[in-house]
Amino acid sequence: MAERPALSKGEMEVARVLWDIGPAAVRAVYDSIAPDRAMDFATVQTYLRRLETKGYASSKLDGRIRIYSARTKPRTVIRETVDDLVERLFGGETMPLVRHLIEERGIDGTDLAELRRLVDRLDSEDSQDDHE
Repeated sequence: MAERPALSKGEMEVARVLWDIGPAAVRAVYDSIAPDRAMDFATVQTYLRRLETKGYASSKLDGRIRIYSARTKPRTVIRETVDDLVERLFGGETMPLVRHLIEERGIDGTDLAELRRLVDRLDSEDSQDDHE
């Protein structure tokens, strides 16, 4: 599959709304944008068109109203975006990103417990692979 162009901050915000509410007209997406975010109707419409052009959304006419639908799952976009960030900023090395997130953004007890479970699971899977 061809690589899609990255999303701008505004496009990502509109994509999140589309993921949350499902197929929707421009008005519904506009009405769902955070009230504290100053984004006008025409900007939302432009972002939806860009999402479609970039392959993140599709649209169809329902009478005279264009309905937009997400073509990608949030998890896919997150993976693509983080992979691009890791490659560009850290030369493909993941540990500097993990270290930055923990040291600069902090980690609470719940997240730390989840991280330990993840590391334990990965460690267990790795040792199983070594024995096969």
